[in-house]
Amino acid sequence: MNDKQLIEKMGEHPEGYGLNGTYYPTAMFLTGIDVGRSGGMLRGFTEWLVVRRGECSSFYWHKLVLLDLFPDIDLRGWKNPDHLTPEQHRQAVDHLFSLVLEFLDVRNKPRELGLMYTRYEAMYAHIWG
Repeated sequence: MNDKQLIEKMGEHPEGYGLNGTYYPTAMFLTGIDVGRSGGMLRGFTEWLVVRRGECSSFYWHKLVLLDLFPDIDLRGWKNPDHLTPEQHRQAVDHLFSLVLEFLDVRNKPRELGLMYTRYEAMYAHIWG
């Protein structure tokens, strides 16, 4: 099963992977899969989200996904299950899977991935000198 197929199956049947539909455990599960694949599944995901957002950020993808969906969210306590309503959790999990699938399409096209990294580097050029 390739990465895209895995994410599609997880999105369709999260309970089959032991997920309860809340954002933080789902994000951590994906992080575990990524680590298990030596960082290969989500390598570049944070950078892609930064470029997509169009502004530099020190946040990792876990928070960037939430900011993409809920731009005005207060991220303090974001790991707490009560930080989001059940509907917000559902939206966040759906959004996460959607973004990962969109990213995997870019990741699997070397030219598009290279362009994304070029844009990322350009965004930070003034900071890094």
